[in-house]
Amino acid sequence: MRALVYEKYGLPDVLRIEEVEIPRPKDDEVRIAVHAASVNSWDWDLLRGKPYLTRLGGLRKPRYRILGADVAGRVVAVGAAVTRYRPGDEVFGDISGCGWGGFAEYVCARENALTPKPAGLSFEEAAAVPQAAVLALQGLRDKGKLRKGSRILINGAGGGVGTFAIQYAKWLGAEVTGVDRAGKLEMLRAVGADHVLDYTREDFAAGGQRYDLILDVVGSRSAVEVKRALEPGGAYVMVGGSLSRILQTLASAPLIAWLEKKRLTVLVHKPNHEDQLVWKGLVEAGLVKPVIDRTYALNEAAEALSYFGEGRVQGKIVVCMAQPADTIS
Repeated sequence: MRALVYEKYGLPDVLRIEEVEIPRPKDDEVRIAVHAASVNSWDWDLLRGKPYLTRLGGLRKPRYRILGADVAGRVVAVGAAVTRYRPGDEVFGDISGCGWGGFAEYVCARENALTPKPAGLSFEEAAAVPQAAVLALQGLRDKGKLRKGSRILINGAGGGVGTFAIQYAKWLGAEVTGVDRAGKLEMLRAVGADHVLDYTREDFAAGGQRYDLILDVVGSRSAVEVKRALEPGGAYVMVGGSLSRILQTLASAPLIAWLEKKRLTVLVHKPNHEDQLVWKGLVEAGLVKPVIDRTYALNEAAEALSYFGEGRVQGKIVVCMAQPADTIS
């Protein structure tokens, strides 16, 4: 099968298309003929080996030769202990806990990492959902305790997590402000944002407006700065950012909670089948939809990573495979 592989950390020029062996599923796994896989910030970090925390298990060279966590495709083989799926079933999921490997024509994953593909969604649309949507859900619902009527700000709202977060927050009845670069603001309004800010012109952390919840996808501001934009009793949830920002937030959180009754937390990524089911229901009901900026063929996947690294992506980027033979067992 064809796969996008890399042997050393670096920029997208270290990636290449190579013929590799088709994987065989373990007892609790299924093999998927991958129809589409989406790009996440984690792919970009693992490609470069930065921040260095991403090198756990692979200090000098990548632990996984094939990137790609979010996939959608068709089951073509099942392990002896698999009970949920059979060949022919259409599935999607986040396989980051299963060894990655989504940028390939076939991949194996544990059955509990997968969810039936939402009815009415293409494989490309389904591949754009898992990781970004689940991060948005866990950040808003679990860490942020989002409620109807809350005023929420999403920093870095123009990517995958942000676009899902806007739609989920609006569905719950929140008032949403999205922060990103000027070229993304029209799209943020289109997916439901009530207010938009161009971060190059307006500073949300200046303290002029306060919010009940801040979901920070980029981690561009210090804990001292973001707390000024929180209402007393408000919550700041950090989804992305540098290791130094994460450590600073964790170190500052107890004192800020004690002095100002403002809660600062860091979200740890937790792939979750039950949360994927939540999004399956929402997209099938037409309440939310994935935003896809561009699609690429597998042989253009390095170009897809390059585009992601420019920071201009609106929503998600999806890599589409040539239709593999679904009959291999």
